Amino acid sequence: MLTGTGKRYDIVSAFAQHATLVACDPNPLAPAQYAATVRTSVPMIKDPQYVPALAELVERHDVGAIVPLTDLDIDVLAQARADGLLPALVPDPEIARRTYDKYACHELLGEHGLPSPPTVLAVEDVESWPVMVKPIHGSGARNIFVAHTPEQAAFFIDYIDEPVMLQRLMDGPEFSVDCLGDPDGHCLNAIPRTMLESRGGESIKGTVIADDELVDLGRRVMEAFGVRGPATIQAFRDRELGLGITDVNTRFGGAFPAPMYAALPGRTYPELIVRMAAGETIEPHVGDFTAGRTFTRYFWQLELDEDLQPTGRDIVSPPGPPAPR
Repeated sequence: MLTGTGKRYDIVSAFAQHATLVACDPNPLAPAQYAATVRTSVPMIKDPQYVPALAELVERHDVGAIVPLTDLDIDVLAQARADGLLPALVPDPEIARRTYDKYACHELLGEHGLPSPPTVLAVEDVESWPVMVKPIHGSGARNIFVAHTPEQAAFFIDYIDEPVMLQRLMDGPEFSVDCLGDPDGHCLNAIPRTMLESRGGESIKGTVIADDELVDLGRRVMEAFGVRGPATIQAFRDRELGLGITDVNTRFGGAFPAPMYAALPGRTYPELIVRMAAGETIEPHVGDFTAGRTFTRYFWQLELDEDLQPTGRDIVSPPGPPAPR
């Protein structure tokens, strides 16, 4: 089962190739649901009936694993897993909570001896400029600004109007590491990639690279935090500080195609998750992937009839994205 499917037609399609797939989203127009075996609307995440609705679907469809596709319900699923209510492939509740809170995540990284850029909560505590002013609970690169002076930082703090932190602006290239953990928190693989282009905080172009330092960093984070399921770890390589982790998202990232293309046969993350959902133990194979694969993402659409059923028509014939030339 995938929750918060939204427009991630790529992820839903990849899972649906290998198992019966239930796609859940509060919005009946969420396009990715139409790639699933079973599509269904569920209550909003904050609704007390959200977890019971998922539990009913688990029972009805014999679901072996639940994987969230957004940040919004990871902590809810984590608590439900801890309570024995749902078979969610997510971290423990404390890790889910602290990775969603960017300042708490910075502190958590430090507790485990993992690199994170200098980060403070108050302007007067900044030791060097410039800094990134970032919402503590932000997502999708929303309300992130560079401040070169205390006056600029104060302006952005007032403008953002929600709790923020101030993090040293890293001057080197940005990378992400797409990882997968097993139900016991062992890292199965860590696949690094460049961030060639992002929009709204979501990667739309990138290249898988062979970088042992990044592979090791991804593995260390996964095993220090005991992450179950997918995670995307973002880091910069600063000329002075070296690697610094700026975000740990315990879900698939926008660049889901990167580890799909890089994985060796039979070892894509959806295939491994389906096997784990069936009770199989997967041997770790960290660093075992094909580098040099580049992805570039684009949009497509569906036509629905009056009952919100797919018509099968498209803007081209035959339907669906034409094969690349």
